[in-house]
Amino acid sequence: METVVSGIRSTGKLHLGNYYGALSNFVKMQNEYNCYFFIADLHSLTTHPTPDGLQTTVRQVIVEYLAAGIDPEKSTIYVQSDVPEVSELYLYMNMNAYLGELERATAFKDKVRSNPDNVNAGLLTYPVLMACDILLHHGTKVPVGKDQEQHLEMTRTFGNRFNRLYDVDYFKEAFAFSYSDKLVKIPGLAGQGKMGKSNGEADCIYLSDSADVIRKKVMRAVSDSGPTEMNQPKPESIQNLFDLMKVVSSADTLQHFEDLYNNCAIRYGDFKKQLAEDMVNTTEPVRSRIEDISNDNDYIAKVAKLGAEKAGESARKTLKEVREIIGIKRFY
Repeated sequence: METVVSGIRSTGKLHLGNYYGALSNFVKMQNEYNCYFFIADLHSLTTHPTPDGLQTTVRQVIVEYLAAGIDPEKSTIYVQSDVPEVSELYLYMNMNAYLGELERATAFKDKVRSNPDNVNAGLLTYPVLMACDILLHHGTKVPVGKDQEQHLEMTRTFGNRFNRLYDVDYFKEAFAFSYSDKLVKIPGLAGQGKMGKSNGEADCIYLSDSADVIRKKVMRAVSDSGPTEMNQPKPESIQNLFDLMKVVSSADTLQHFEDLYNNCAIRYGDFKKQLAEDMVNTTEPVRSRIEDISNDNDYIAKVAKLGAEKAGESARKTLKEVREIIGIKRFY
């Protein structure tokens, strides 16, 4: 059985982008693969969260993993920092990662441009830590978003470089995996780019958002004055809304509004109302489970402990073998 590894940073509540880009796939995968799904709290340290904020968001992601349908008996759900072996492997792999290749990473260059006052070493070596998350459990299938494809390529580079350096065939190659033909990219409501917390609350539909909050956010989504020519191309802000409808609405509903747009007859108020109601209906089952699970502290603790034990067993085996390959051996 092949191993799937993926994680979500603990930087806040999960949104539709996380759900359709990751969680919905996780739920399917757990029935067919050996799955490790973690909460990436170490990755989130690059943005310097407060201690209370970090603890709160880690707990929230555990709750939302469970609410989305991930079964801790079928999958391994764990907190990244509960498995210290990932940090040790990160140290070893950093010795074989080179400055030039890390500086060329698109995500790193984007971070430097957007936040030049916080260009820390953790951001630079982010791809190494991500690689270690995967290599630690010998993952071969990684459900990642399109923006992470380069990091996954670097994971293969680091694993293959380790194999060549020590003349072993130890780490396997990992590839992007999705049940759909294309890696999913869920756009935000702010008019451009993918849905993301960094663009502000108004850009995201969170899984825990109430029906009223969802309706208000969608009605305020960026749009324009409408098409002026038949079948004209949609600007990005409008295409984003149609892409969201493609995800949460029926094909007939989508086609109905496509026809209205192409015939210059669309009314964005009606369009957004339909989109909002379909989002409310789509998120309702998960939202209800979030409320129930959030109130069960004992269950949350049990899931975290079970995950740490299962992930730790796999991680300890890998680190024992990696140390032997490198030549790190005790004299007592």
